[in-house]
Amino acid sequence: MNITLEQAEKMIAAAKAKAIEMDVKMNICIVDAGADILAFVRMNGAWLGSGDISLKKAKTARFFDMNSGVIGSLSQPGGSLYNIEHSNGCLISFPGGIPVKNAQGEVIGAIGVSGSSVENDHTVAEAGAAAS
Repeated sequence: MNITLEQAEKMIAAAKAKAIEMDVKMNICIVDAGADILAFVRMNGAWLGSGDISLKKAKTARFFDMNSGVIGSLSQPGGSLYNIEHSNGCLISFPGGIPVKNAQGEVIGAIGVSGSSVENDHTVAEAGAAAS
């Protein structure tokens, strides 16, 4: 199974709406089941450097089928995944990346959001993921 463009567009719209509600400017990236970009938007005024971070958060979430922030918890010094962020073309191991599942619980893609605090990034990503 794979996320569709229509689902990705709904996710982007929901994430953008949440970002507007929170008064933050975000980069929002959706990847498919193969971790390839399906949709991306940089809101007006969002940091240019956060575009790449949003992609890497989405890829991290898809590569390991868990929130990017969970990877961060496991990758601290002494943790079981210490230094994992150096693999796979540099992962992002802080919140803002969330896997997206279908009704059967299969991972079909992921969303990554960057442009504000990691707490805000995660909140906006949750809004987008919920719209899938």
